[in-house]
Amino acid sequence: MDEEVKNGLFAIGQKNLFEQFSIGHSFLNTLAKSPDGKVSVGKVTFEPGCRNNWHVHLDGFQILLVTAGQG
Repeated sequence: MDEEVKNGLFAIGQKNLFEQFSIGHSFLNTLAKSPDGKVSVGKVTFEPGCRNNWHVHLDGFQILLVTAGQG
C-alpha cells in the first residue's frame, strides 16, 4: 500500500468500530467532526468482498458518496 493511501487526507483509516454492521472488514477515517459531535464526515473503505448489512441511523442522516466498487 503506498504512503498516500495510508497517510494522506483520504487515507484508509483505522479498523471500523461499526464493523458489526458488515460482513468482512472495513476501515473508517474521520475527516471532520462538529464541536458538539452531532455531525461528522468520514471515509469508509470496505475490503474486497465486504458487505454492509441493513441498519438504521436513529440520530440523524447519512450521505453516501460512492467512489469505487460494484453492487
